[in-house]
Parts: sequence; structure tokens; C-alpha cells
Amino acid sequence: MTTEAYMSRPQGRIPNNRFPLLVHRNVVPGGGADAIKRLFVSNGWSNNWDYPGIYEYAHFHSTTHECLGCAQGWIEFSLSVGEGGWTKVKIDAGDVILMPAGVSHEMIARSDNVHMCGGYPDGRDWDDIQEAFLSDEDYKRACKRIMMLPIPSRDPATGLPMPEWHAAPSSVEGGWNEWRTSLDATS
Repeated sequence: MTTEAYMSRPQGRIPNNRFPLLVHRNVVPGGGADAIKRLFVSNGWSNNWDYPGIYEYAHFHSTTHECLGCAQGWIEFSLSVGEGGWTKVKIDAGDVILMPAGVSHEMIARSDNVHMCGGYPDGRDWDDIQEAFLSDEDYKRACKRIMMLPIPSRDPATGLPMPEWHAAPSSVEGGWNEWRTSLDATS
């Protein structure tokens, strides 16, 4: 298994998050909805669902973090992360995305046989927020809910206590600056 991390910063009325979005590759070799959901539940991520994809419009959640596992096929996301503000990420069967609350995401391409599974820490309920429909007050309330969310006790894919999130900077902008610094150091 390998892990990719993507930092984000606020964009318009998309709050994003100080925690990195994580893409865990080849978590469940070959995929399978039952195996992925069992993994999620065993690591404390429940309120599970499975479906042939995700929403095809940009949205984020303010009441919970979310994990998405590809059980079959492949899916390509547009995510409100990365230097340009929107990054395309493709995942295949067996891969898991750990999405911090506030990060906007949408399905932009998929295989004909795609099958996705989702889960939420401690079975939290999720909301569905689209930037275009947020008033200033709704945005402020969403940001407050996101800031109050605890770090989940375990990563849904690894079962570990989420060192990437515990080591996160204290602000979204701080995370962006640290991410830029690490990019510049590797260039």
C-alpha cells in the first residue's frame, strides 16, 4: 500500500480543511464491496453505503469526514485540493480516499462497472453542501461545524491513529504553506 497526500486551502465558499486528503492505493487488492465495508467497519467507519459511483456535482460535507473505497472498476474525481485549487485523481479497485470535511469533490469520469463504498467515522450522518447555494451565514455555520469535528480515532484503511492528521498545522493556510515548502524542496 502507498499513500498520497493532498493539501487544500479555502476557495470561495469551499472551506476545505487543514487535514490532508489521503489516497491509499491498493488497500484491498482486487477490491470487493464486502471486503471494503468490513475494513471500514473494523476501523470504526460505519453508516456504510455502496453505489455505482458518487454525485456528479461538486459538493462537500460539514458534519463528518468521509472515506470512499473503489470496490470495482475505476473512478476519476475532481477535488478542491492542490496548488491550482482543483485536482483530478483517479482511483482503481482496492483504493481508498480519506476525505476531510469541507473538501469539495465530484465524479467526473468512471468505468462502466464502477462500484463505490462509503463510510463515516463513528457512523456520523453526512450533509450535502454545494458552494453555489450557500449564503454567507450558511458558509460560516458550515465552517464552524467542520472546525468542531474531532480527528477520527483510526484511519479507515490502515487502522492506525492517523498520524498525517495529528501532525497537521493549526490552520488551513499553514498547511498550504508547509505543503508548498515541501514541494519547493523536492523540485
